[in-house]
Amino acid sequence: MLLNVLVLRQFFTLCFLQHHAVILTVLILFACFAYCTGESSFEVKIESDSNDITEHPHDDRPRPYLCIVCDKRFTLKGDLKRHKQIHAREKLYLCTHCEKRFATDKYLKQHLNVHSSKYKCTECGKCFGSNHNLTEHRRSHSGGKPFECTVCSKRFSTSGDLVKHSRIQSGEKPHKCPECDKVFSRSGDLTKHMRVHTGDKPYKCSLCDKSFSTSSYLQLHKRQVHSNRRPYDCRYCGKMFKSSHHLKRHVYIHTGAKPYSCRHCSDCFRRRHHLKRIC
Repeated sequence: MLLNVLVLRQFFTLCFLQHHAVILTVLILFACFAYCTGESSFEVKIESDSNDITEHPHDDRPRPYLCIVCDKRFTLKGDLKRHKQIHAREKLYLCTHCEKRFATDKYLKQHLNVHSSKYKCTECGKCFGSNHNLTEHRRSHSGGKPFECTVCSKRFSTSGDLVKHSRIQSGEKPHKCPECDKVFSRSGDLTKHMRVHTGDKPYKCSLCDKSFSTSSYLQLHKRQVHSNRRPYDCRYCGKMFKSSHHLKRHVYIHTGAKPYSCRHCSDCFRRRHHLKRIC
């Protein structure tokens, strides 16, 4: 049944009004879904597979509740219900550092840690929003790979990488572009791809007239063009860099690492474009 009654309410602060508006938006979306599909609620997929992927290598709790939008799993139905509001809500919470928007103040507060040193990698200086994300990142330095594919036994440092790998093996790509029939394994990848057809660049730089298709491109642009801040320092020589990528490439000079190897011969290279140019 569609919502057909509007209740006039007053609030003491703009914040309370915005919060109320978000809740009302979610209710209308749920009602519209019910009216258009004949379902009383969003469909919840429940799978009892004992090999469900979990977020933690030592967490054996079943996660039977699956979000049909992003494929994230949850132990409790209530957690899934709260999570689904992220896909329905308008992103009202703006980060003043990078102009990225979030659906809840909780996710904004977590994101703000990226701009601080609360969860900072001691190896490369990169900052993260949570201790969980930092722990996953540290495995890129330590080589830890606790997530194993049950088909080919290949191991991964994060559960997300294992999910991507599993979809490559199965060929599952449920998200199809209506313009060019290209298919994707994740809805987020389809959303980004659609901007190729529309030319949409929703992320605008506040310091110049340039716009970008993703927030990560905008952040990179601001850091490299408009800022002299160099938060990433080399632990070997103290040289400072604007991005973790440039620091990582610099560290190869000290360690002698050559991570790019030719598949036709035994030659290895420090940079990818050297490999492409020579081999």
